[in-house]
Amino acid sequence: MKKITITDMKKTLIVGTVAYDDIETAKGSSGRVLGGSGTYIALACSHFASHSSVVSVVGGDFEQRHLDLLNKKGIETSSIEIISNGKTFYWKGKYHNDWNKRDTIITEVNVLEKFNPIVSEEFKTPDVAVLGNLHPLVQKSVLDQLKTAPKAIILDTMNFWMDTALEDLKSVIRRVNIIVINDEEAKQLSGKESLLDAAEEIQKFGLKYIIIKKGEHGAMLFGENQHFNLPAFPVKDVIDPTGAGDTFAGGLAGFLSECKEISFESLKTAMEYGTVMASFCVEKFGTLSMENLKKQEFINRLNLFKSTQKKP
Repeated sequence: MKKITITDMKKTLIVGTVAYDDIETAKGSSGRVLGGSGTYIALACSHFASHSSVVSVVGGDFEQRHLDLLNKKGIETSSIEIISNGKTFYWKGKYHNDWNKRDTIITEVNVLEKFNPIVSEEFKTPDVAVLGNLHPLVQKSVLDQLKTAPKAIILDTMNFWMDTALEDLKSVIRRVNIIVINDEEAKQLSGKESLLDAAEEIQKFGLKYIIIKKGEHGAMLFGENQHFNLPAFPVKDVIDPTGAGDTFAGGLAGFLSECKEISFESLKTAMEYGTVMASFCVEKFGTLSMENLKKQEFINRLNLFKSTQKKP
């Protein structure tokens, strides 16, 4: 069997936060831990035959061991700008017994406030691009630097950008082919209460595929005049849901990077991979599960999940 080298691998470009989090849940407290959308997405992608690069910014307080961790996973970190006299983005939050509800205690934007993403020459021709949850103008800046159109551009966003930068967000949406948002965000973006109506309205922006996350109720895929509902993997002991959505997107991107083409069927399978990835993420605080996840563990759980989806 031919050994796969980095030059043989598909390229996945990721723009997102690389940050520090401090999380409180009913199961305990994390203390200051590695976090950020770009981190979770990249760690999930690292389990696929795709060479990924994270475009982000951190401060001088960002620990070298965390860059070493990403590099060890085969993740390119040269596009993570380090501002030596600045501080890394920091978020502290507390989850309620209802995992869908959380309170933000502290948000320190720090170096992210003036983030100007710079894509390296190597990754200006990616096979897949993932635009993590950032200001739409930052996402647009990344798209503007690409020399070729990726087969898949996956966009994440949130209510805050819908409230404060809606027109900028719409302009970015028109340039991507996959959006991944939760049910509340889908309803706000579309102005519709039914998820079916919401997806139909959002498709008018020119999107080919829409994935709507529903937390512990799974996710829905819309596109090609079809829709598909996938349940979540039942996790017995949820410790920390932070980063689950980003991990889902990373699993999705990783699988799609290995596909020859993007279709409704390939996205259905990609969602299974993303769902199982996310199920590991929530079992420990921060990125700990994703840092230590073994490929065979993932395959075993994926096979179990797939077996439950088969009709009798």
